[in-house]
Amino acid sequence: MFTSRMKLAEVVQANFNTLSVINRFGIKLGFGDFSVHKVCEANGVNVDFFLEILNAFHDKNYFPQEQLQSFSVAEIVSYLRKTHQDYMYQNIPHVEMLLEQLEVDCSKPDEIKLVHNFFNEYKDELFKHLLWEDDKIFPYAQSVEHAYINGSNVKQIVEAIRAYPMSNFLDEHDDIESKLNDINILFVKYLPPVYNQHLCIRILREFSILEQDINNHSRIEEKVLAPKVIKMEKFLLKQHE
Repeated sequence: MFTSRMKLAEVVQANFNTLSVINRFGIKLGFGDFSVHKVCEANGVNVDFFLEILNAFHDKNYFPQEQLQSFSVAEIVSYLRKTHQDYMYQNIPHVEMLLEQLEVDCSKPDEIKLVHNFFNEYKDELFKHLLWEDDKIFPYAQSVEHAYINGSNVKQIVEAIRAYPMSNFLDEHDDIESKLNDINILFVKYLPPVYNQHLCIRILREFSILEQDINNHSRIEEKVLAPKVIKMEKFLLKQHE
């Protein structure tokens, strides 16, 4: 478990992949020997929220659902939006670049293109899903919290709850991480001969890291954000029966 007294550099040394999470909080490399607490304080980051997210990412068996639900929807959504930006502008384009390199290096490029096409289909579905959450789900969640806390626009929000409650989001939430695993398996089993096996390993590593990241992202949406919003929805509906 990472703690606020640990040096942030020690966190990175324990799990290099935590750098992606750290970056989403606006914390850049060059934090020296400062503790997690000091770095968060210097960057205006809620250290408690930072640590819960970081530990959940680091250890798949650790998921503090109740503790995470204690934080505001605004904080949760801010992190989720930054994760979406990572996927769309960093992670997915990087994997695409590696796949394009592999096509050049392969003796049967048409077969590699088949794997690449599967990945492109996944990318299109993923981006559509992320944009739907950015445009519809996240603003709705924040409006419910705003009405719950401030009592403003309550009638309008209650109508929105009755039209499309957060439980509908859970029902329609795609299992996007398992589809990435399917591509990973396809890649391992049916990849045609290539000269650069190290490049193949890099791609598989990127698939694995992305799958873990998306799985953690989905857990936060389904087990933290959605249940928190549903509780507020029930309160608002009860007040306006």
